[in-house]
Amino acid sequence: MEIKEIAEKLKDNIEKVIVGKTEEIRLLLTAVLADGHVLLEDVPGTGKTVLAKSLARSLDVSFGRIQFTPDLLPSDVTGINYYNQKEQDFVFRAGPVFANVILGDELNRATPRTQASMLECMAERQVTIDGKTVPMAKPFLVIATQNPLETAGTFPLPEAQLDRFLMKLSVGYPAMDQEKEILHRYMDGNPLEELKPVCTKEQLLDMQSGVRKIFVHEQVQEYLLRVAEESRKHEKLLAGASPRASLDLLRASQAYAAINGREFVLPEDIKYLAPYVLGHRVVVCPSYDNPQTGQEIVAEILGKVPVPTEAF
Repeated sequence: MEIKEIAEKLKDNIEKVIVGKTEEIRLLLTAVLADGHVLLEDVPGTGKTVLAKSLARSLDVSFGRIQFTPDLLPSDVTGINYYNQKEQDFVFRAGPVFANVILGDELNRATPRTQASMLECMAERQVTIDGKTVPMAKPFLVIATQNPLETAGTFPLPEAQLDRFLMKLSVGYPAMDQEKEILHRYMDGNPLEELKPVCTKEQLLDMQSGVRKIFVHEQVQEYLLRVAEESRKHEKLLAGASPRASLDLLRASQAYAAINGREFVLPEDIKYLAPYVLGHRVVVCPSYDNPQTGQEIVAEILGKVPVPTEAF
């Protein structure tokens, strides 16, 4: 299948820069093919920004970076209408959000007002400025990063913002042999600077369209919905997975199946992807005797919901 071949090329290209994170790269590519956004949450220095840049350089698309800070204004993100004295009229100056791949570095450092400027473009693929709606270019992907430990000068992302991310991933620390390889690669230069595109914009759009044709059996759909339903009535959760989360899980499972060279979704795809797609969307009850994270509770739900099997 062409989708699998191009996805492998993208993975191999990104691995010229990123060491020892094959599964994280595959999950990132799954989100890209599912036409969804990704939140990378990890401590500083683990390669979140480099991973996002490596993906952007591997795709022959436009790239925009936004460094979120407390003094950043919504107009700094989306753009502004300014008065052009030469033309005697107002002219729209597009912000950095008008690109195919957006790196939102340290998104939780922006104020809620500026964070809200990303809501419309992430969910509806458009921006409304002074009553005029401007559509986003296709494809459109936001890769945002945040540090889970530092709280000074940060503004936690609201549930409405989190629900717009298809996946939440963590890069994690490398093993010692992997870190040794990183030292060797970066000793004489930066491999990111030499990275070349291996996928065109047209190929990416074709793959995103092809992913939606991956077959999902009715029983597999029902399994997905039972998982979402269980999250909505779990005693440790204030709020479960939204219908948008269910749809995102469906899209992600189709993309993951395509990356693995299949034309159909397996229940195992749902089970593997659910913690990454649903874990950050559920709201855990605040309690001292409930130290579990959203991902852990979703994994607990997956252990209780029976997996559909083929009848022989």
